[in-house]
Amino acid sequence: MRFHLITLFQEACEPYLSASILGRARTAKKISVDYQNPRDYVDNKWGKVDERPYGGGPGMVMTALPVVKATKKALARRKDKKKIAIVWFVPGAKQFTNAEADKLAKFEDVVLVCGRYEGVDERAAKILKTMGTFKTYAVGEATYTGAEVPAMAIIDAVTRRIPGVLGKDDSVEERRIASHEVFTRPDTIEWEGKKYKVPAVLKTGHHAKIDSWRAEK
Repeated sequence: MRFHLITLFQEACEPYLSASILGRARTAKKISVDYQNPRDYVDNKWGKVDERPYGGGPGMVMTALPVVKATKKALARRKDKKKIAIVWFVPGAKQFTNAEADKLAKFEDVVLVCGRYEGVDERAAKILKTMGTFKTYAVGEATYTGAEVPAMAIIDAVTRRIPGVLGKDDSVEERRIASHEVFTRPDTIEWEGKKYKVPAVLKTGHHAKIDSWRAEK
């Protein structure tokens, strides 16, 4: 599976995408992560990728064509549009969920457009819709400085679903009964005169009771 990040800031993404499970998935060629920088596709000598918004308002807007050209370059070798997903981030849009991660995992190429400043000229979205399956998401309800953080969250969530990445399919937490409360050894820890113990049910070996406890939590 190939992820393509359209971003001005590769250096903000690469450390996270090279570490731990994602790094191992790349080394094992379960996924690949490629970058295209819109700044490489501008037609001015300053490398300028943003302009003032029409209609007024604060901040700057990323221009459309550098983003479109970067995406076209990323997909240059891909012929089947049905196997391409293009992700566009909008605060307040449909929330990205585990169910949406399952849907994205069925594509071979996923392009994540990482806007900055006040966003990307909407005409880029109209053009990108002709290049593959176009999906609009929000990742959480907060507004971020750029879409790199949401893009990395999507890569993480989708990669976990690829067979062999986590070793066992039941390691994908949302496919089993799981609790946000987890415990490990030792059985009892002490801190400032007080003892903190593991819930007794987790030590019974009674799987039905343990599943019931996890479901309740």
